[in-house]
Amino acid sequence: MSSLPHAVITGASSGIGEAIARELATHGYRVTLVARRAELLQKLADSLGDCARIVVHDLSDHLRATEWIADAEAAFGPIDVLVNNAGIQLLGGLSSADPEAGERLMRINVFTPLRLTRALLPAMIARGSGTIVDIASLSAIAPTPYMPWYSASKAALAAASETLHGELRGTGVHVVTVYPGPVDTPMARDAMVRFENARAATSAPSGTTDKLASLVRDAIKNKRDRIIYPRSYWSARWFPGLTRFVLDRFAPKPA
Repeated sequence: MSSLPHAVITGASSGIGEAIARELATHGYRVTLVARRAELLQKLADSLGDCARIVVHDLSDHLRATEWIADAEAAFGPIDVLVNNAGIQLLGGLSSADPEAGERLMRINVFTPLRLTRALLPAMIARGSGTIVDIASLSAIAPTPYMPWYSASKAALAAASETLHGELRGTGVHVVTVYPGPVDTPMARDAMVRFENARAATSAPSGTTDKLASLVRDAIKNKRDRIIYPRSYWSARWFPGLTRFVLDRFAPKPA
């Protein structure tokens, strides 16, 4: 079994998850790639070589979310880094939202990450090492109109992630909470074309998945607690009232 560190990335088939998988694999990690889309996962794994393996798994079933862990650890050793990245988005006001779709979103975005973290934490604490990376969203600190389920889910994940900083103090286990703002991903592009007038959104500062992945790797290496990217969005954390005022009045509406 290799002595290389073992990282798991959920939602690794595209976007931020894919970029993080490439970044970690390039810098000496063995990576387990978890998502539903087998073809995309296999294409990514093939490009990364022997350091990558895939797990095709539907993370919307949070009660079965941990079933693949034993096989992953048998192949690549104990999981040193868990990147809770898998997530979905729903657009539209709460009054017209499909409750079942919203509840599925909550399972993927909140319940499954917490199940995976709970499953891996005891062994990490026993070893005195390990990292949990939670990919939340700027929506966690700047809730966005017409995204009630998504904003609620990312706020919940971020709150759980932030509480772990204190809970795990002194254990050797580190937590990174990530708050991406606008980043160019397939999910973000799909959302953008569904707005009636996306001028305000498209004119906002945006970032790339490669840069965010580099920041995540740096945070793992140097034990940084949180990332807000692009950096200009740190203002949302320090001035939540002003952020709330702007979003309430100028957020674009979905068509």
